[in-house]
Amino acid sequence: LNQYLSQLADCPPASNWSKSDKLAYWINVYNAFTIKLIVNHYPVQSIKDIKKGIPFVNSVWEMDFFEIGGESFNLSRVEHQILRKQFSEPRIHFAIVCASKTCPQLLNVAFESELLEDQLTMQTRQFLSDSTKNIVSYKSLQLSPIFKWFKRDFTDGNSLQSFVDTYTDTQVSPNAKVKYLNYDWSLNGE
Repeated sequence: LNQYLSQLADCPPASNWSKSDKLAYWINVYNAFTIKLIVNHYPVQSIKDIKKGIPFVNSVWEMDFFEIGGESFNLSRVEHQILRKQFSEPRIHFAIVCASKTCPQLLNVAFESELLEDQLTMQTRQFLSDSTKNIVSYKSLQLSPIFKWFKRDFTDGNSLQSFVDTYTDTQVSPNAKVKYLNYDWSLNGE
């Protein structure tokens, strides 16, 4: 893990990298450094148990604890300022993981530019089909709070129902009622 983290830290995206190269890189950065954060503080019950700074102000996601190309970073910056802002790709929410039971499952390989489209689709479909995280039917959507927290990412020009319908085998009515399930922040030990 440390060798991989060093490679990521020492090789930030260059201007001649493709969009998919950069997107895969930043997804891998987020996931690898999340794992490192957990390992550094293990045993913890939840990623939210890791604290630094002012309680209720500074969260684990705002902790600067790694560098990329000599510049300090935190998970929030990678997620919100880079992945969400620069790429406008809603499926990243199923590619990046927070080590919690109800977050998306960590892909057991690195994301790669050439495979990225298929990997993002696979992760999205897998997450939506997991009945412990989402329950999808024609008339009703019981969804992970991820869909509530980042609703704008999923509904840019479309409806939430349309997004879900695209990535499930179950046909979803445009008028399907939406409810949100509880989120379990306990550490995913699987």
